Amino acid sequence: MGSSLTSLIDLSKPSLHACIAAIAFNPTAWNIVARNEYRNKTITRIFGGNARYGCYFLALCIFSAGLLRDSLYHRALLEQPKAKILPEPLDTLIPAALFIVGQTFVITSTWALGITGTFLGDYFGILMDHRVEGFPFNVLRDPMYVGSTMSFAATALWYERPAGLLITAYVYIVYLIALQFEGPFTDMIYSKREAARAESKKEL
Repeated sequence: MGSSLTSLIDLSKPSLHACIAAIAFNPTAWNIVARNEYRNKTITRIFGGNARYGCYFLALCIFSAGLLRDSLYHRALLEQPKAKILPEPLDTLIPAALFIVGQTFVITSTWALGITGTFLGDYFGILMDHRVEGFPFNVLRDPMYVGSTMSFAATALWYERPAGLLITAYVYIVYLIALQFEGPFTDMIYSKREAARAESKKEL
């Protein structure tokens, strides 16, 4: 069992360690930074009180860190053992389909939410007027995370690296953990907004 596992994944590679660290770092760091922003307005103060500029800056940081993570994942895959996973022609059709669908979820999510809606604008006090219910949110609750996970799996299948599928499972677990913190906190922000609106109506 041990020898078969080592034939699928090389745990000694530094590139694998860097990839695993980056995958865990990104959602953890952004949740910490966003909660600090909600409570202390640190980034907003840096930008002279302009919450929108602060959110754009955080969006740039998140996007850049995502590109770095993807680069580390690609490098890690290429240094892992290669093994046939799917028979032809499924070895190209399935990863291609997974990647296209996954990226569709990611891109359409960003389009529907906008920059501030996608990149934690809620924590800057930039709230959406109403919940987005169109595609892809009428198909999945968290299409961006699901789409990203599908893209990780597609890349592993395309390069025929079983280790990539294990990393994909790890990515999904990290996202699920992040959602346990991100979801309730975001709901709390909007609940406070609705409570404030109801209170102001009473005063009128």
